[in-house]
Amino acid sequence: MGRVMRSCIQSILKLLNSLIGMIGLAMMLYGVWLIRVWQREMGDLPFDDDSDDFAPWFIYTFLGLGAVLCVITCVGHVAAETASGCCLYLYMLFVFVLFMLEAGVTADVFLNRDWEKDFPKDPTGSFDQFKDFIRTNFEICKWIGLSVVSLQGLSFLLALILKALGPHQYYNSDDEFAPDRAPLLNNAVIPPPYVVGSPVVGSRSDAWSIRINDKVNQSSR
Repeated sequence: MGRVMRSCIQSILKLLNSLIGMIGLAMMLYGVWLIRVWQREMGDLPFDDDSDDFAPWFIYTFLGLGAVLCVITCVGHVAAETASGCCLYLYMLFVFVLFMLEAGVTADVFLNRDWEKDFPKDPTGSFDQFKDFIRTNFEICKWIGLSVVSLQGLSFLLALILKALGPHQYYNSDDEFAPDRAPLLNNAVIPPPYVVGSPVVGSRSDAWSIRINDKVNQSSR
């Protein structure tokens, strides 16, 4: 029962990590597309020395968050496959830090009226387009954001449950061993038990028969 439960948790955790990884890849592709648009509008690379004062931080942020999500996905797959305590702790730390960062940005946007002043000026105009898109499709973006946060929270919870289950148990009892973990046990030769005392020849029934025959022969004489 424990193996089935562990396998289900590992499969669900891998699935959730795959969804998070797809979100990260989508963010990276969107960032690359924004870079191409920036290059086409500026007619030069956005990484020149002339554009250092007005760096396209919004593009960098999207690329960085996408890369972080992909790294978290890789760590989560390793943690789900091995169920190692170190990998699980590292994965939960990454997810917790990302969750706190998202919570801080969300709280700043909803509680601070002048939240736009906290962000530097974006010369590409992508940040303004992103804000307009969210305001136009607020309901859809709200549900998408809640879904992403729910994926992260559920992944953290499953990793915590997997850590609470402890390391892999390769046997359920003293007489049931996993064949892939102990391949030599099937062909092992069990040594005979050692008995301290005078050696006994033959079985106990044979010795009793010999003793009875000796008594019968003595009585007949």
